[in-house]
Amino acid sequence: MPQLIFGLISLLILARFIWPLDWPLPAKLVAALFVLGALQFHRWNRWSSGSEFSPEFPRPVVALFNWAFGAVVLLALLQLALDAGLIVAAAIHGGFVGAPDGVRYALAGVAAIAAAIGVHQAMRIPPLKDVEVAIRGLPRAFDGYTILQLTDLHISRLFPVSWAREVVSRANKLGVDLILITGDLIDGTVEARRNDIAPLQDLVAADGVYVVSGNHEYIFGYDVWMAHYASLGLRSLENRHIVLERGDGRLVIAGITDRASRRRKHPVRDLAAVLAGVPEGAPIILLDHQPSEARNSAAHGVALQLSGHTHGGLIVGIDRLAAPANAGFVSGRYDVDGMTLYVNNGTALWPGFALRLGRPSELTRITLRVAGDA
Repeated sequence: MPQLIFGLISLLILARFIWPLDWPLPAKLVAALFVLGALQFHRWNRWSSGSEFSPEFPRPVVALFNWAFGAVVLLALLQLALDAGLIVAAAIHGGFVGAPDGVRYALAGVAAIAAAIGVHQAMRIPPLKDVEVAIRGLPRAFDGYTILQLTDLHISRLFPVSWAREVVSRANKLGVDLILITGDLIDGTVEARRNDIAPLQDLVAADGVYVVSGNHEYIFGYDVWMAHYASLGLRSLENRHIVLERGDGRLVIAGITDRASRRRKHPVRDLAAVLAGVPEGAPIILLDHQPSEARNSAAHGVALQLSGHTHGGLIVGIDRLAAPANAGFVSGRYDVDGMTLYVNNGTALWPGFALRLGRPSELTRITLRVAGDA
C-alpha cells in the first residue's frame, strides 16, 4: 500500500507539476529523478540496515532524506489544492484555466521551506509541557504528585546519544516523583543502538523509572530489548501493576503490552488480569502505548491512561488522517467515559517521516490533583 501511495504521488507531481513547466527536457528529467529518489527514502533505509524503520546513514544524511521526502509529500498536497482551485475556476469561467510557472515555483518554495522547518521541529530537544490532571478519589497525599511521561523517543541515527543525553539532563532537572516511558524507545537492533540509548540509565526519579513496550520494540526484538531496558534500570510494567504508598494513600501504576503483541505470539493483552488484586478504591494510572483501546480502559476503572504512538498526527491539517486507526484519539487530553486519556505528541518520532508542523514534541510533566480542588 505505501508503494502504491508513493507511486500516485510521483505521477501527480510528474504530470501536474513538472511536465507543465516551461523547462527544457533535461531539466525536467533531473527534477523527476529528484522526486523519484526522494520518494524511495524507505527503500534506501532498507538498503542501509535491512529495515525501513532504521536508517543507518549519518545523521545529516537522514535529516536531508527526511527534508527531501517531506518536501515532495507537501508539494503533492499543495498541487492537489492548486488543481482543486483550477477546477473551480474553470467551472466559473466556463473553460480551461491554467497556472503560470510562477505559481508552481511558489508552491515548491513553500513546500521546501515548510519541510525544513518541520525537520528542525522534529529533531530539536522537546520543550516542557505542563499538564494538570484532576482525579476523583486521589488520596490527599498524592495531590501535587508529578510524573514525567516520555514516549516515542525512537532513539536512532536521527536521535543519537547526544540527543538522548540532553533529554535525560533536562528530565532530571525537573525533579519529578516518577518517570513513565510509554513505548517506542528505539529504532534499530541492540547492537546498533547500544551506545545511543545508554544515557537512559541516568534517568532519576524518586519513585523510579518504568517502561512499557511500543510496536517498534516488536520490530527489533522484543525480548532482547526489554532485557536491555532492565539492564539500564528501566523497570518493566509489562502486564503488571505496582502500588505506590504515601501514608495511608495508595496509587496504582499499571502497564500493558502493545497491541503488536497479538501478532507476534506474545502474551495476549488482558487488562482485567493486569488489574487483578489492585487495592479497592485506589486510583489507577495505565500505560498503554497506543490510545485506541481507551474505552476498554475506562470500563475497567482506569482513572488516567497515558499513551503515545500517534506523534500527534505530525502536521496540523492532515493530523486527522491518523484518527481512524486510533479510535479518534490523536493528540492531547480526552475525556473517555469519565477517564482522562492523555495522548502525548512524543519526545521524538520515527526517523522515516520526521516532520512536525503545529504538533510539537514534548517533555510532559503531569501533576496530579484531587478532583474538585483548584
